[in-house]
Amino acid sequence: MKSKNKFGFETLDTSTVTQRRSRTPGPMGAAVREAADSLQGTTDAKVEQRRQNAHDAKAFREASEQGRVLTSIALTKISTDDLPRDRLELDMVATSEEMDELKSSIRARGQKEPVEVYLGEDGHFQLKKGWRRFTALSQLFAETGQSEFGVIVARVDQSYEDRILRYIDMVEENVVREDLTFAEMAQVVIVAAQDDRVDDSDAEALVGRLYASLHKMKRSYIRSFVYLLTQLDGALSWPKEISRNLGVDVVRVLKSGQGDKGVLIDRLTHCHTREGEAEILTDFVSAGKAAQVVEKVKKAPKEKFEFHFDDMKVTARKGECRIVSRDDFASIPKEQLEQAIRAFRTALHK
Repeated sequence: MKSKNKFGFETLDTSTVTQRRSRTPGPMGAAVREAADSLQGTTDAKVEQRRQNAHDAKAFREASEQGRVLTSIALTKISTDDLPRDRLELDMVATSEEMDELKSSIRARGQKEPVEVYLGEDGHFQLKKGWRRFTALSQLFAETGQSEFGVIVARVDQSYEDRILRYIDMVEENVVREDLTFAEMAQVVIVAAQDDRVDDSDAEALVGRLYASLHKMKRSYIRSFVYLLTQLDGALSWPKEISRNLGVDVVRVLKSGQGDKGVLIDRLTHCHTREGEAEILTDFVSAGKAAQVVEKVKKAPKEKFEFHFDDMKVTARKGECRIVSRDDFASIPKEQLEQAIRAFRTALHK
């Protein structure tokens, strides 16, 4: 008999209580849960991927603006007429043995070093660095017609920097890579000074800006060649063949005014050989130095000189005037001798 509590209810028989239903999901539920988890994971991955893509895009834009991204550009889309090259006699360089060696290297191993270009004011690419590589590929494309030589690997400078900085970039690369002559470096300075888009037209001042990384003595030599090329006004046919010392000597004579510049220009204009040009310059320097020596002799004070007056011999030198005569000066009264000396001194200082 079941006992009752004070409320009149019988004690619950736990043996008849239904067991709690299991919460383990069935096949359908498991599939739904897996799909939900997968969707959440995919969403998180996509968010992270978008974040990474945005970061990469920003980094790429910055790298592009700083010219650190390489790209392939058709040779026909690049011009070379905006900046002057820091080499004279470019046609000779284009047909030199060095150019043949560079072409052989590119044909065998491809272009290993990129060139650098920038967007000109007309929106077209202009070559800043790498004239030799550009020329080598252009020649290979013309010779073979192979498409691989019709494009060039380039670094694009997208900045709109001061024009003088582009000159500096161009010359600094080649000063480091190549043994440029002082005449070649001076030629760039002259062209930059004539560039309307460069704010400084003083060629000698531009030497300090374009070649600030060089030793001051080298800058001095470049200034000498700037003066030389400017003064001779295109009369030199082979300026890069002029040695440093010869060029500096010619400039010294020109500045001293001892040489006839008109005659020099006329002789150079009618000269048709490298050797003859060097000989003309050497003769000009020799004649100028000889004239300078004569001028120095004329201007140099004499150490002493002598002359005769009646029966007296007079010898003059710095701080001394000696008179030799048959007169007995010791017998002449002192007052009379003083009077003569006083008159002599007065005559000297009139």
